[in-house]
Amino acid sequence: MSDTRIAIASSVLSAEIEPLGAELWSLRDAAGRELMTDADPRWWTGHAPLLFPFVGRSRGDRYRLDGHDYPMPQHGFARRKPFAPVEQAEGGLVLRLEADAETRAAYPFDFRLDMGFMIDGATLRMTATVTNMGEATMPFSFGYHPAFAWPLPYGGGQKDHRIIFDQPEPAPIRKVGEEPGLIALDSVPSPAIGDSLAPTHAMFEGDALIWDELASRSLRWGVPGQPHLRIDFPDTPWLGLWQKPGAHYLCVEPWAGMADPVGFTGDVWDKPGIMALLPGDHRAFRMDVTLID
Repeated sequence: MSDTRIAIASSVLSAEIEPLGAELWSLRDAAGRELMTDADPRWWTGHAPLLFPFVGRSRGDRYRLDGHDYPMPQHGFARRKPFAPVEQAEGGLVLRLEADAETRAAYPFDFRLDMGFMIDGATLRMTATVTNMGEATMPFSFGYHPAFAWPLPYGGGQKDHRIIFDQPEPAPIRKVGEEPGLIALDSVPSPAIGDSLAPTHAMFEGDALIWDELASRSLRWGVPGQPHLRIDFPDTPWLGLWQKPGAHYLCVEPWAGMADPVGFTGDVWDKPGIMALLPGDHRAFRMDVTLID
């Protein structure tokens, strides 16, 4: 383990968290089997970046606010910033990112982002809390981006794995359009059959699959009849699934917000999914990952 990573554990699960980006780096069962990406550099070295203050790409990697243009990298800057531990115990910790001169140059707001991790038996509970510490209403979005092992270490190959939503998902989905990283204006038919999706590498040749009319707030990932993961995301209305085709992970990404649409030229307040946070207010986003035997 890196000298900087922080370990938390129960008798069932153990996790390592990297303070740079408050990124969940590893999640293992009691036998030490890894449930997350192998981070093979041929594909993608990320593990579970946090998406803040915006989800997805801004057109031209810039956004407009009140007549001014600001630079913004894809998925925001939080994943590249060091978080400071503010609470720590054997089974949990809270890491904090606050506005500084660098963030204000791209995002002129005083914010606090607390990222909490706690292991409770077979469940890893993650809670991101965004607080507006300033005097102006703050536009923002937030998303999770964890990469889970595909295949999981419990038998069965990649083709045997399923996403099982907690509700049928017949609504059309969105995909990335002709401008890299931006959302196509037209939807496409859902690849789910009822509540079930059998992912293939070919599905991701055009980038992510995006559910913006999502009925579910929970899903299961794994091989039917084998130990698997249940992923709960009660506070995020949209979902992205993504991988680099051929890699050994599947990113299950609960989002509150998304990238600009193709051709978007509006103010950030017109961006899909942007939320307004009043001065002094906060908003929390929970994601639970449970190992089901």
